[in-house]
Amino acid sequence: MTRKAPGGDRPLNWPDDPEGVTAADIDFAALAHVLANTCRRGGCCRQYHSVAAHAVIVSEEIEALNGLGDEDRRTLALHALVADAPSAWLRGRWLGSRRAADRVGRLATGIERAVREAAGLDAALEEEPAELLRFVTRMAAAAERRDLLEGNVPADAGVVFPPLKRRIRSMPPDKAAEAWLARFRALAGDRNAPRRQSAPGSGAGAGDKGAGDAAAS
Repeated sequence: MTRKAPGGDRPLNWPDDPEGVTAADIDFAALAHVLANTCRRGGCCRQYHSVAAHAVIVSEEIEALNGLGDEDRRTLALHALVADAPSAWLRGRWLGSRRAADRVGRLATGIERAVREAAGLDAALEEEPAELLRFVTRMAAAAERRDLLEGNVPADAGVVFPPLKRRIRSMPPDKAAEAWLARFRALAGDRNAPRRQSAPGSGAGAGDKGAGDAAAS
């Protein structure tokens, strides 16, 4: 990949082959570009809505939650920001055979581990914060249906989650990449800086109300 990093002159460094990828291989500016150029819902939105823009929204809503400590909010917000890295990275590799699907699953696990390690995160979330992240993600998906799919809900959608109060608006890929990278640096610091420490109470977060009013109840 030879595109320039958002807001800078450094070439993006993206490993084309995800086999054996490690934390040292992860270039977050390149990841921002990949996520920003991957459309949500397989491109079925009325207006373009990228994985990067979706991740920024979920991350912001997570950090605005009530009932969590500052560091817990920021850590979970960072998990939300990088959660879709494996699926975006491997988009188009889902082949029909079971063997291919199993291989892609293994690659996704390796990518997830490498991205989280590079971001200074633990390898996996505990069940309670993972469930909270799933809840807010589904609220964001409901808001997408309302704002970008004209409110259409599939008949087999199962439990219908309440949408976020905020409106979901289309964002060009370059702007989405910039927003994602700025959000990442706000939560984790620049990739070239020392890794953030996970000591309890060492961070600071926003205390605004957002999806937390619904999710914390």
